[in-house]
Amino acid sequence: MAAKLRKGDKVVVLTGKDKGKQGEITTVMPSENKAVVEGVNVAIRHTKQSQASQGGRLAKAMPIDLSNLALMDKNGKATRVGFRMEGDKKVRFAKTTGEAI
Repeated sequence: MAAKLRKGDKVVVLTGKDKGKQGEITTVMPSENKAVVEGVNVAIRHTKQSQASQGGRLAKAMPIDLSNLALMDKNGKATRVGFRMEGDKKVRFAKTTGEAI
């Protein structure tokens, strides 16, 4: 099945502690059904100092389930994603506006 959410998509969080936050997808893990969104679901990781890095308390975006994310349409609202054929190409479109993504 084709991916409804892809790297680089602007999304909004639907549920959880970060409900309503918006961000861009940086990584998608289809096998785990999760994605990493910039600035969402951030955890503090304590790292030891080494010659390569400073160390200390570093904020790291953790994966969030794809079912808790919705694509943002051009109006900035959450929308569902559909697929349709345009000529011989399969394209994603926003269900609220009908516009191709």
